[in-house]
Amino acid sequence: MKYYLGIDLGGTNTKIGILDEHGSILVKGSVPTHIQEGPEAACRRIADGVNDILAKAGLERSDITKAGLASAGPMDIPGRKLLQTANLGEKWKYCPIADMMSEACGIYVEFANDASAAAFAEYWVGKGKDAKKNVFTPDGAVGTDKPITSMVLLTLGTGIGCGIIINRMVYDGEHSQGGEYGHAIIDTTPNARICGCGRPGHYEAYGSATAVIARTKELIDSGAATSLTARRADLDTIGAKVVAEEAQKGDAAAMQIILDTAKYLAIGIATLMHTIDPDAIYIGGAMTFGGNESELGRTFIQAIRDEVKARALPTCSATTIIDFAKLGGDAGFIGAAGIAKALSE
Repeated sequence: MKYYLGIDLGGTNTKIGILDEHGSILVKGSVPTHIQEGPEAACRRIADGVNDILAKAGLERSDITKAGLASAGPMDIPGRKLLQTANLGEKWKYCPIADMMSEACGIYVEFANDASAAAFAEYWVGKGKDAKKNVFTPDGAVGTDKPITSMVLLTLGTGIGCGIIINRMVYDGEHSQGGEYGHAIIDTTPNARICGCGRPGHYEAYGSATAVIARTKELIDSGAATSLTARRADLDTIGAKVVAEEAQKGDAAAMQIILDTAKYLAIGIATLMHTIDPDAIYIGGAMTFGGNESELGRTFIQAIRDEVKARALPTCSATTIIDFAKLGGDAGFIGAAGIAKALSE
């Protein structure tokens, strides 16, 4: 049995885990990143965490075939370094993080975008593992017994992350920016919403949790009749979950915000389908409104499907699976380990 180490570098905490060659987690853990101390100190702390989980798994460092490191971008993957990353701070600019982590851990580390790693995890051992291709016929989609070979994962949170799998492997683009779909332009009007990056009309300015909170505050400030008014302060602490809670209680305005979000997401999904033509598009992250386990989540995903069907070519909308992802917060380190495995074969 071969074993792989996955590291998911976060702005607050870094998740680590050891997996076997089938994608089963042997042991996992988490260490504080303390980004203000800089990358050298963080790598040493993560290496200590790796030593801890190796001991818990009863393994030696030599038992690990390879490791994978996932981080938020922008990054230079062939150059094994971060670029001007906003969520880690000035000390992390242009640092050769993959080589630093390799040295600290004593294990060669492959480098990946965190959204790409999460997507690979979903493909390898998550929702995509047992998914089957659809084919188009004049009567609509027909399922097959062939496994999917391409998919996209959209993660909804502060922004919109995107990971792309084509021909069973992560697609990063020629300059490591291939999954920055949160910055795709979906609105060119003069009053387009401003993205967190400072530019107008971007996808995550409409479909992210940040966008939901902003539109909710605008609705409240307009004087609309809604139960959300009494919970305005909660938006800054609880976030988009407030909108879900009020929608579940029957507030029509809250439900409309969620349905509008589905519409905006569908616009971007239709464009993805026409550009990449994937077998499946999965939605994960912090803002899934309960996913398939809740009526609100099921309403949300069906609204996305319906809007996509109204906007996309039938050959795309009938054959592309649209559903929620499965793995949750562990997807980053699982996918990092999976990419390391794929690149060692």
